[in-house]
Amino acid sequence: MCNLLNIEKDPIRVLITGAAGNIGYAIAPMIARGMMLGPDQPMILHLLDIEPASSSLEAVKMELQDSAFPLLKGVIATTDVVEACKDVNIAIMIGGFPRIAGMERKDVMSKNVVIYKAQASALERYASEDCKVLVVANPANTNALILKEFAPSIPEENITCLTRLDHNRALAQLADKLSVPVSSVKNVIIWGNHSSTQYPDTNHATVSTKSGDRPVKELVTDHNWLKSEFITEVQQRGAAILRARKQSSALSAASAACDHIRDWFLGSPKGTWVSMGVCSDGSYGIPPDLVYSFPVICEKGSWKIVQGLNIDAFSREKMDDSARELAEEKELAYSCLNA
Repeated sequence: MCNLLNIEKDPIRVLITGAAGNIGYAIAPMIARGMMLGPDQPMILHLLDIEPASSSLEAVKMELQDSAFPLLKGVIATTDVVEACKDVNIAIMIGGFPRIAGMERKDVMSKNVVIYKAQASALERYASEDCKVLVVANPANTNALILKEFAPSIPEENITCLTRLDHNRALAQLADKLSVPVSSVKNVIIWGNHSSTQYPDTNHATVSTKSGDRPVKELVTDHNWLKSEFITEVQQRGAAILRARKQSSALSAASAACDHIRDWFLGSPKGTWVSMGVCSDGSYGIPPDLVYSFPVICEKGSWKIVQGLNIDAFSREKMDDSARELAEEKELAYSCLNA
């Protein structure tokens, strides 16, 4: 209706934390160009990073201004978490403390717990009441859980984490194996944690052919590949990029984050589901109060878990393994909070 009447929509305020980093630098122009919210949705970008990155952050702001994106109605670049969170409608949480050589897992967790507790408190107090949150920084699932704990007024269905990158990687691997366009493959599932225990599931995936949609398991006759090399390739893809590039995935992570928010806001394609890390409601036997990746359908700004899928014994074991890891991460995170 806005387009028919030539009335411009009100701008949406989008927070990007860690905005001076590689993923932030990649995602900001994608959002400003309309890849995330559509070609007719103006936005104001709120860019947050730590004080040592303030000069780089200002440079990102200057480049965004110099790009003259028609949809970009303003840029706020700040190291002040309160200013950054003020009235935001979408929060993309990229900033976090990375694991470096010699660090124990608990050390990384304790640093990220502090970061996400502080940022959750700021979102709780200053963000728009309908704010939708996507956590990208690792450990993404558990960072999202901590954020949920300390931002209780944000509905839990509005707090998610990124497993769309794994989902896209799975689609790409299948398309490459079958020598088909990636757009013809749909309905893979990423179950569980955004970690090496994630389970890329092809049991319900299909490929569009001239004769209609056909199950991937019919077209890939090497079922051993589907249960071994394919799973490992998706699980280890980030590590492979790190070895090759000497830096972690940035472009593909930024693109996946745009995909996640776009489908959440504008709806997933009809007949297609996507993978999102969301708060478990007990579906498929996954314990509640874990942030776990499920297949979801998005419509009108909401998501719902796809129900009624058959889970075979192989899948059950993989799904439970990832749930156990998330329960361990949760326990570790809470021990850091209580330390």
